[in-house]
Amino acid sequence: MKRTERHHLKENELEKIARQAHEAFQARRREAVAALVAIGVIGVVAIGYWAWRERVQTRAHALLADAVAVQGARVGPPAAAGAGGTPSFATERERSTAALTKFKAAADAYPSTDAGLFARYQEGSTLVTLGRAPEAATAYQQVIDRGAGGLYGQMARLGLAEAQARAGQYDQAITAFKELAQRKDGPLPVDGILMQLGRTYRDAGKRSDAQQTFNRLVEEYPESPFTGEAKRELDSLKKT
Repeated sequence: MKRTERHHLKENELEKIARQAHEAFQARRREAVAALVAIGVIGVVAIGYWAWRERVQTRAHALLADAVAVQGARVGPPAAAGAGGTPSFATERERSTAALTKFKAAADAYPSTDAGLFARYQEGSTLVTLGRAPEAATAYQQVIDRGAGGLYGQMARLGLAEAQARAGQYDQAITAFKELAQRKDGPLPVDGILMQLGRTYRDAGKRSDAQQTFNRLVEEYPESPFTGEAKRELDSLKKT
């Protein structure tokens, strides 16, 4: 092969290599630009979501704070002039009814937030106070459905069992209390759960089970604030 032809082939190869390198560079540049754009979009979305979430949390806590303020309002005659507009209610039932409306509004508006879950729990607790156990059970179940693994879920399970006991659904309440009492490493005090379980056995007419439960509380938790009450329950059961 002539020298000029070999030189020509080398030039063609160099051009081909240079063209391929240029094309690869352009492709990678487009990929890099696309990646940067994607990262930018994700960043904007993340910032937007964070800002939205903060607004939601702020509003939820504001509604909850309003409900808690009503829950803690004074019961009695209206405050004297110049007392700063402190709210008051004629009776505890009126106060509970007003607080119930506030808690329900906060829970309905922001059901998935921590504030909303706590508001729903308080709705259930207030309904129990007002003697509306079936409605309370519904509220507690909503908390369980949304926050089953957290503290609110465990508190709601305890509240649900109490509502069931007050509604006369003793077997369901007993099952729930027994399950909760088995979780010694859980967030709820087992001694308090045993006290509730013993009372439910008593109200259901199961005296032997009630005695065993109160005895367990006294023996396993001698320093518990419920121990004295459990002993009184035992004395009462022995007399009947």
